[in-house]
Amino acid sequence: MPQTAAVDPARRPRLLLIDDDQAVRRSLQLLLHGRGFEVCAFGSAVRALGNEFARRSEFLVTDYLLPDGNGIALIDTLRRQGWRGRAVLITAFPSPGLAERAAASGFAAMLEKPLHHHTLIAAIGAPGATP
Repeated sequence: MPQTAAVDPARRPRLLLIDDDQAVRRSLQLLLHGRGFEVCAFGSAVRALGNEFARRSEFLVTDYLLPDGNGIALIDTLRRQGWRGRAVLITAFPSPGLAERAAASGFAAMLEKPLHHHTLIAAIGAPGATP
């Protein structure tokens, strides 16, 4: 399947991105937008949860350690609000216990930083998003 550079904005899957590192957040935002997503990015869980985009998003990519909580508490809150999208946890501090907690909370994958872009795209698993 050939890669596509442009996708109809009306059909872009919505992805919520949360990472407190501004450089990582911006890099991932550009990558994911270029892969066909409508991306809304935040540096904290509270700001993300206070935005309507969070509830309407189909995908979530969040860092584990956030200045106001963590990615597992974030997805737990979203799930209690009825969100049923696909989620990927990213972290610079992986551990088997964290991977188990992430899976139990509904994360499709846990990826270690620094991220390999093709691994992140594959973990998200969005239809129409080409690796």
